Amino acid sequence: MTGSSRITAPARYSFGGDEFLFVEVSEAMSLAANFRVTRIAGKISELVADGELPGIIELCPANASLLIRYNPDTVSPTDLERRIREVEADVSATEAVPVRTRVIEIPVWYDDPVTAEVASRFREGYHQEPGGRDLDFAARVNNLRGADEFIRRHHSSPWLVTMVGFVAGLPFMYQLVDRTHQLEVPKYLSPRTDTAELTVGHGGCFGVIYSVPGAGGYQMFGLAAAPIYSPELQGTDREEEMILFRPGDIVKFRPVGEAEFHDIRRRVDEGTWRYRQVPVTFDMNRALDEGESYNRELLEVLDADH
Repeated sequence: MTGSSRITAPARYSFGGDEFLFVEVSEAMSLAANFRVTRIAGKISELVADGELPGIIELCPANASLLIRYNPDTVSPTDLERRIREVEADVSATEAVPVRTRVIEIPVWYDDPVTAEVASRFREGYHQEPGGRDLDFAARVNNLRGADEFIRRHHSSPWLVTMVGFVAGLPFMYQLVDRTHQLEVPKYLSPRTDTAELTVGHGGCFGVIYSVPGAGGYQMFGLAAAPIYSPELQGTDREEEMILFRPGDIVKFRPVGEAEFHDIRRRVDEGTWRYRQVPVTFDMNRALDEGESYNRELLEVLDADH
């Protein structure tokens, strides 16, 4: 992440109707912008839980902004903006403080037959290269030698979950490398009407894992082996497990072959498989200044946990 800019200007505030406050930290996505959004949202959540910030109905942190839904009968717009600006100032003054998060390992069957079959149905009229594969196209636009090198680049560095949404449980992920080495791939020319559940995709500079089947326009590279969204847990004592990802999580993709993929699926059905999740302290300044060496340190916690 060396060379990524830090955020120095204050956020821009605007209201949407009489129930929403929009806080735009930056016009462009960056690690620093997303880190500030995540910390602002976290501090607001703490104040709400402690009863010190009444009237907040919902928080929606995004890549470089935060949308706050509030009850105008409980808190006035001017009072709310004043309090949120105080939170922003407090976060900005302590931005160098590392935060606790998790590294989560995601097993992926790259170049799998499921996403290949879906891609074959949506080439003509949908894709930039109707005769090829998404992986080959992604490698070419990134000036790489081929699909194997693209896959290696995809799984060899950590990814930061910058937001969760669009559909329930879907993570948007930003590769923790400097911008000159970031994988960037344009979306399909026209969105597909079908995408398999757990498809690992990419559009622009963001990676995703499709949490449910449905429409989509991101390039498709593989299939994650285990669920990331379990709606059947809603309303149970395990409801907090319904959505795997949280903003601020760090993802490590691990390539698996067909046999291991199906073994994980079998163990998921039996209820005996669990994601590898390891607590870690994330230091944004070290990530910005040290780049690849800090990434290796982050990912070594998974090896140490074996």
